[in-house]
Amino acid sequence: MDSALRSLLILLLLLLLTGCAVFAPSPPTNQSDVCAIFEEQPAWYDYAERSRKRWGTPIGTQMAFVQQESSFRSHVRPPRTRLLGFIPWRRPSSAYGYAQAQNPVWGEYREDSASGLLARRTHMKHALDFIGWYNNDTHNRLGISLQNPEHLYLAYHEGRGGYARGSYRAKPQLMRVARRVNDRANRYEAQLRECEDALRCRRFYQFWPFCR
Repeated sequence: MDSALRSLLILLLLLLLTGCAVFAPSPPTNQSDVCAIFEEQPAWYDYAERSRKRWGTPIGTQMAFVQQESSFRSHVRPPRTRLLGFIPWRRPSSAYGYAQAQNPVWGEYREDSASGLLARRTHMKHALDFIGWYNNDTHNRLGISLQNPEHLYLAYHEGRGGYARGSYRAKPQLMRVARRVNDRANRYEAQLRECEDALRCRRFYQFWPFCR
């Protein structure tokens, strides 16, 4: 095999294995409007609807979680801490990707949801399915309604054990963020009612009544 071709194949393989950000879409330009988001990335609607059908979390809540956690950036990680104030050091957590899922719970998701080794935190399909899976488990364990974005987010951020202990009550900033997520989720749901028919019926083979 020609050396140049071999080098190209190796590079492509490395890019695929690492989930390089060059293949990731840019964050939506208007993150305050879920219809505009889905207009830019229509496949994201399909992923969110699939997660909703599978796990029960409304689409607006899923998208509000992603907006809060990563601002729709696929490869984001928490910033590194600084040793002695200026030396880049460890990251505060292993959170990664659209949903900022951490390594241990991501491993649980891959085992429990049958997503297998192909699930990637940098792919919106898997990130939204993860959020749906996590919220469904939260609902089953803690009884939080899937229609309650504020407390679902508190349990998402603190972990189910932390939420059960009420750790969020000592974190007023987190509680403000959770209320903001709640407001955004409700706004996204209201916006979605204005554009969902078009999103469901956008392909040439989708027509009434089969796309409703």
